[in-house]
Amino acid sequence: MEALDLTKRPKSKLALQPEWADVCYTCGTCASGCPVTGVDGWDPRKAVRAALLGLEQELVDSRWPWICTVCGRCEYMCPQGVKLNSLIRYARTLRERDKVPGVLHKGVAMCMEKGNNLGIPEFDYLFLLADLSKEMEEGTVEGHHGEEYPAYPGFYVPVDKEGANIIVTINSKEPMGEPEDMMFWWRIFYAAKENWTVPKQNWEGVNWGLFTGDDDALKEQCRRIIENARKVGAKTILYPE
Repeated sequence: MEALDLTKRPKSKLALQPEWADVCYTCGTCASGCPVTGVDGWDPRKAVRAALLGLEQELVDSRWPWICTVCGRCEYMCPQGVKLNSLIRYARTLRERDKVPGVLHKGVAMCMEKGNNLGIPEFDYLFLLADLSKEMEEGTVEGHHGEEYPAYPGFYVPVDKEGANIIVTINSKEPMGEPEDMMFWWRIFYAAKENWTVPKQNWEGVNWGLFTGDDDALKEQCRRIIENARKVGAKTILYPE
């Protein structure tokens, strides 16, 4: 029997062809494996049935597609291969942008405007990289638990270095509140004598467009990252996140 592929649907709605209803057994295997089954009265099986029966707007308007972590456990366990992750994410795409929960859409808009989800100014970002470089070079870095790290003579954070082998994206929460986390990667690069760099602009490595169902923003952020890699001739893009 053909697996239910929820990517084969009209772009305007979640409704599926009626004959596909027979593909889903409604066995509940997906629901039994879902960590958020029962929240607000929803589960993966109910989401599939809502889509099949023309009740997709109820799913779109509910909180459940956003509470779902899209971990994929339901899809992995489904004996019929129903593409549940595709369904849930597509439900997110149909939510009006100003009704996307929390700060998610604001972060997407900020990334499109400023190049990172938290809107960190370029000057502050570059100043932080220079400051952390000096700390690492001099060995004045202290870890989360008070541990001390050795000095790394000659260390600096290369920005837009042409000919770098690896270009590294950054989760904006790190320069904002957890800058020490970036140093773990830097120490590995230093020890391995790796040829690496970070972008000066559009360096955000967490694509909230993916999570919010904003496909235009998702593609634009990917385009920017690839453009950064091509600009310096990097062979590899690293997402430490």
